[in-house]
Amino acid sequence: MTSHDYHNPILCADYSDPDIVRVGGDFFMVSSSFNHMPALPILHSTDLVNWQIINHVFQSLPLAGYDQYQPGKGVWAPSIRWHDNHLWVFFSTPDEGIFMCRTDDPWGEWSTPHCVQPAKGWIDPCPFWDDNGDAWLVHAFAHSRSGIKHQLQLFAMSPDGTSLRGEGQIIYDGSCDQPTLEGPKVYKRGGWYYIFAPAGSVETGWETVLRARSMSGPWEAKNVLFQGNTPVNGPHQGGWVELDDGECWFVHFQDAHLYGRIVHLQPMRWEQDGWPRIGEPLGDDGAGQPVMHWPRPASLAPAVPSQPQTSDDFASGVPGLQWQWQANPDPQWLLPGDGQLNLRCCELPCGEEKQYFYWLPNLLLQKFPAWQFSAETTLTLNAEANGDAGGLVIYGERYAALLLEKRDGQHRLLWLTGWMSDAGVVRERREVIATLDSATCAMQVEVSHGGICRFAWRSGEVNWQRVTQPFAAGKGKWVGAKVGLVAVSLESQAQRGSCSFDHFAIDIIG
Repeated sequence: MTSHDYHNPILCADYSDPDIVRVGGDFFMVSSSFNHMPALPILHSTDLVNWQIINHVFQSLPLAGYDQYQPGKGVWAPSIRWHDNHLWVFFSTPDEGIFMCRTDDPWGEWSTPHCVQPAKGWIDPCPFWDDNGDAWLVHAFAHSRSGIKHQLQLFAMSPDGTSLRGEGQIIYDGSCDQPTLEGPKVYKRGGWYYIFAPAGSVETGWETVLRARSMSGPWEAKNVLFQGNTPVNGPHQGGWVELDDGECWFVHFQDAHLYGRIVHLQPMRWEQDGWPRIGEPLGDDGAGQPVMHWPRPASLAPAVPSQPQTSDDFASGVPGLQWQWQANPDPQWLLPGDGQLNLRCCELPCGEEKQYFYWLPNLLLQKFPAWQFSAETTLTLNAEANGDAGGLVIYGERYAALLLEKRDGQHRLLWLTGWMSDAGVVRERREVIATLDSATCAMQVEVSHGGICRFAWRSGEVNWQRVTQPFAAGKGKWVGAKVGLVAVSLESQAQRGSCSFDHFAIDIIG
């Protein structure tokens, strides 16, 4: 290993189902966002190793139900492509259909989501514009919605990407050799059409490549990337790019459980037989396994070391690009602020089954950024009534929050924990752990290996006081655990206060 090597994962954060495209000297990456808004983060790099969030494709999803928290639904497995001087993103929602957005400026405004095809259970769409003017779309199926699995379907598509034409054709059935075949990404090289696709399941699967002389097939398959003798389980689902000097690179995810689907970068080359080899050789059959470190792309100047944004000083009174809500944002959640973030204390959702912290749509969250890190903030509670509260949150199917609450004229610290049971029932506990003389409190959480979280607080001149009980973070529905902020009203009331956060600081440990 040398100073010119990069290390995997290049993104130790939950950028699930990544896809990548090259536009001149720029690289753009998109990933799934599920129910979180704004949706479809767009990341930018000039060296394939260092990435920053530059935009989101849209702020809210204009579909029924997404004003409420919809765990695991929303935006699944997008594809990003450059065509006709535009960037295009195609994505699906598992219950509504296939959608498309585009832009001529990835840092600017994108078109609103256009429904290409209403459908239930059609997922993972990828467009392809051939050099003869034909346009195509390939997609997979979600068995939970469609009753179909392991198959890829091909459609002719209008050149403007707005509609599908004719009847679909199943071009590959992986029931026997490629179980859970999904996430197709379509390319053309040397007179061959290629589909890169994951198979074998998220946690233990592999990357396969299909190829054919025409889009309608017949297609043959070759498995090209396995875990092999590495700690990288299920290395698959991503995209490849080729540089001016002919170097090829492949990005993919690894399911890291509570940390989400983290992103790796693999060297890739084309063999004389017309098949790609990804990573380092695993055997004599052309398959590869992930590299943990490798020389950087030789023709790309190393960028200033950077990772997607985490800390935030809220200078303009709004959250940065690293933040997402649990549902379509309501303008009432965010109050004007100058140099601080002012969040309105929102009531718990209505309905006996959903009157729990778990269902709050206004949680403001970001991804776990590393295996070990700390997060710290200071808040002032501007309470108007009993039950107004705010604080620091670790969120997933198990969740914990340290809240400063106003109750009967007192400010008290509340330790709240909860979990979604296997039976789909939320269990929640609340415990008062201290009474404070001030409406201002600093809060901190340290996250160590395995997602073990230790919360602490201090007020005024008091030293940091640790919450006695540690908390084990858990993944969410198709996503990793998240960390963030909340302002909540724990009582049903017309008059509600707010919380002011003056900063949010992330410190990567190790």
